Amino acid sequence: MSKSIEVKAADNIRILAASMVEKAKSGHPGGAMGGADFVHILYSEFLNYDPSDMTWANRDRFFLDPGHMSPMLYSVLALGGFYSMEDLANFRQWGSVTPGHPEVDVARGVENTSGPLGQGHVMAVGAAIAERFLVARFGEWMAHKTYAFISDGGVQEEISQGAGRVAGYLGLNNLIMFYDSNDIQLSTETDAVSLEDTAKKYEAWNWKVITIEGNDIGQIRAALKEANAETERPTLIIGKTIMGKGALTSDGSSFERKCATHGMPLGEAGASFEKTIANLGGNPENPFVIFDDVKALYETRKAELIAAAAAKKAAQAEWEAANPELAAKLAKFFSKEAPAFDFSKVEQKANTATRAASSTVLAAFADEIENMIVSSADLSNSDKTDGFLKKTTSFTKGDFSGSFFQAGVSELTMAAIMNGMALHGGVIPVCGTFFVFSDYMKPALRLSALMELPVKFVWTHDAFRVGEDGPTHQPVEQEAQIRLMEKLKNHNGHNSTLVLRPADANEATVAWKMALENTSTPSALILSRQNIKNLPVTGNAYEAALQAEKGAYVVIKPEGTPDVVLLASGSEVATLVAGAELLTEKDGLKVQVVSVPSEGVFRNQPKEYQQSVLPLGIPRFGMTAGLPVTLEGLVGENGKIWGLDSFGFSAPYTVLDDKLGFNGENVYNQVKQMLA
Repeated sequence: MSKSIEVKAADNIRILAASMVEKAKSGHPGGAMGGADFVHILYSEFLNYDPSDMTWANRDRFFLDPGHMSPMLYSVLALGGFYSMEDLANFRQWGSVTPGHPEVDVARGVENTSGPLGQGHVMAVGAAIAERFLVARFGEWMAHKTYAFISDGGVQEEISQGAGRVAGYLGLNNLIMFYDSNDIQLSTETDAVSLEDTAKKYEAWNWKVITIEGNDIGQIRAALKEANAETERPTLIIGKTIMGKGALTSDGSSFERKCATHGMPLGEAGASFEKTIANLGGNPENPFVIFDDVKALYETRKAELIAAAAAKKAAQAEWEAANPELAAKLAKFFSKEAPAFDFSKVEQKANTATRAASSTVLAAFADEIENMIVSSADLSNSDKTDGFLKKTTSFTKGDFSGSFFQAGVSELTMAAIMNGMALHGGVIPVCGTFFVFSDYMKPALRLSALMELPVKFVWTHDAFRVGEDGPTHQPVEQEAQIRLMEKLKNHNGHNSTLVLRPADANEATVAWKMALENTSTPSALILSRQNIKNLPVTGNAYEAALQAEKGAYVVIKPEGTPDVVLLASGSEVATLVAGAELLTEKDGLKVQVVSVPSEGVFRNQPKEYQQSVLPLGIPRFGMTAGLPVTLEGLVGENGKIWGLDSFGFSAPYTVLDDKLGFNGENVYNQVKQMLA
């Protein structure tokens, strides 16, 4: 009995996936072989995109969560004409376009970088929210679907709970997820670690759940049709698939459903690569081949997709002609350019907390930046993102007319959703929480940096001055950790993250200016809970604070050569100013005070500028509410740093300042000791 073209195409994907791993001598063939039937039907019958214009804004998106199943994705995209057989043969090799885990490459059809399990499908939730946000503003003509693919491991990752809850609460009927449920993971079968009823769990979150045989073409097709017809809920298709489908041993017996095929080539796992490829209809001597009838099928599909996209673009052109102002706005949203905004008109209160100054800026954004989406992990009134919220409304099921996303207490989920919004495009994602909880967000921040996404992270309560809440809520080591992302370069050779800790309200305005204008990497704003005395400036305070755009600048410059340079970021700059006054008044010292909101930006300035701010041969004293290592690169081995080397303590912040030595008197004493 001859194979149907659908089965033949799925087997072609299995052959290519297994061959990629075998040739690379590393990788994960089993899951890719099991998921081949679903991705074939999705790409050949359901996923709408424009093969001639892969960045088309209204395309359906496909987000792969288990990045180890990259051979499956690369193989189906190869059938679509986006990867060559040479590309597949160079899987996991230096300089290849087929890395071990997929890295975002929209031109070839890879919508997201996936690796750490769980994040990929949460990005899909973010993309689905962005689609609903845009449809609410421009019309259903631009509606499209977001598909996600998740594995047993992704379902087990705790982040999946946040995604399930959010998508169900918001009724994201434009989200369809396939759960590749093969009951096998890397080192065990799933029943060794879990007995939960996944279907009931997602139903409790308000998902439509369809359970099918995941390698049955007819059931896959029917489930996708049913999911596309759903109007009230996101859909989870649980596909019971076969790990390593088609795998044989050297004696021709089945080697399916084996843990070993999850994470090693078939030949190493105990199967026979040659027998398996032959069993699937391929040539073991020349496995990197697309069958002629499969190639014809995908070429026909390509023509259909281009024609369908052209019809949708023609309808869009009619809409644009009838709605020129909206059309201009839509083009602006997707331009990837920073929106125009006059920061000089932002009026900040004197001597205020930088979180409050941030709130003032966000309130101004709410009036003018129409494609900004702000989120908070149940802390909007504390992280002061409510400056934005007070001028809009939160998303609810069926109503995305507002611009605020209440994430609930789920920092990692929120951050990954923001990444998905940025990947979708057309929106500017901003998310806020306490700085100490950045610990929950670093996996998503890292992927944001790797994918070069312009997500804005707002972290408040930046130091031990959180006070009475005590050491559990007082960041000490967090700034040093985030500052490492300034030092880490992305693949374009740029600082992977823009990290800014402003020293007063005016610097906070400039920090937001830098973050909004940064369209190529994530930005992090680290903001104070307590009020900070404004830095001493002559003339326009905002104009003076614009010097922060160079990463560091001189706040107080003495006449002639300084005797000592004092440097810090954030709240501690004002403390240094107080200490400088004492050093000048009591001892007649010439003191230069420097604010360094971003060492990463400062180190990118010309050497001449750097040396004008931090002159060579002059003693330097640094102060930080975090670990001293935060300032080591700026102060140097001959200077001195006053910081914290322990967790914080529970007490009013004014008491902590004195007990821990964060006042002008201690600056005076420490500098005197250093100079002595």
